[in-house]
Amino acid sequence: MFSVIKRGIIKVNEDIRVIYDNDPAAKNILEVILCYPGLHALIAYRLAHRLYKWHIPLIPRVISYITRIITGIEIHPASKIGRRLFIDHGEGVVIGETTVVGDDVLIYQQVTLGGTGKDSGKRHPTLGNKVIVGAGAKVLGNITIGNNVRIGAGSVVIEDVPDDSTVVGVPGRVVHRSVIDECGNLMHNRIPDPIRCEINKLNAEVEILKEKINN
Repeated sequence: MFSVIKRGIIKVNEDIRVIYDNDPAAKNILEVILCYPGLHALIAYRLAHRLYKWHIPLIPRVISYITRIITGIEIHPASKIGRRLFIDHGEGVVIGETTVVGDDVLIYQQVTLGGTGKDSGKRHPTLGNKVIVGAGAKVLGNITIGNNVRIGAGSVVIEDVPDDSTVVGVPGRVVHRSVIDECGNLMHNRIPDPIRCEINKLNAEVEILKEKINN
């Protein structure tokens, strides 16, 4: 029991530290502890998840439900979340029952890690390490998001994504143009539009054909 409590305290300390180190709006540790709903939801999840693993009925779901009312963040107690998850702002975040989230993941508000139907078994996504999921993005189904993946705001991802990729659009498409800064942060204002890129290619091909016909 003591070792379980010790591991839990270590994880919570890491959750606090990752917010303080990565959010410039965080002025001090006390502000992080008192004013960050993502941290509150994560602490409640870690308690509910431990009770769920001990096969204690109902109480884990009640904790999850109360946490959703207070924070606006819903994390199913059966989901598996790694270390140092940072849920920034957090309002409207939903993490489904069979979701697996790796270490050092950043999730913004209105993100859904959800399923696509009433299938049983693994029906929610698996996120690797150091994944960034932009505001309003939806990652749906039993798919795998690789390590170091950046998912642009508002994207809908329904297929596997390889490591070190950037995904944008509806449905999500992998783009190869660099949209991260020297520190590895996703620059949402520089995310390309893959549909517009395809239209531009078609327009260019039409112009080439026109020149050939005219000549």
